[in-house]
Amino acid sequence: MTNELTLHPDPEMNQFEQDLLLSIKQAKRGEGRVTTGEEIARRVAGRPPLAVHKQPVTLRMAPDALAKWRASGKGWQTRAAGVLAAHAPA
Repeated sequence: MTNELTLHPDPEMNQFEQDLLLSIKQAKRGEGRVTTGEEIARRVAGRPPLAVHKQPVTLRMAPDALAKWRASGKGWQTRAAGVLAAHAPA
C-alpha cells in the first residue's frame, strides 16, 4: 500500500482512505493504541444481556396518531412505550 490517496466518486470511501492512511502513519510513529490478537480474542460480541426482555407486540392505531408518533423522530417507539407504561392500569 502506498501513501498516495486515490480519489473515488464516493466521499465515504475517500474519508475511509484518509483515516486508514492516518492510522498507518500513527502506527509507524508508535502513536496510538495497537490491539493485539489476544485482546481481540477476549472480546465478547454484542450487548450485555438484559435482565428484563421486551416483548414484541402488534398494536392497531389510528393512521393520524401513528403519523404523529413517527413524525416525532427517532426513538418514537420507545417514547410511545413509555406513555403506555405510564398510563397502564394498576
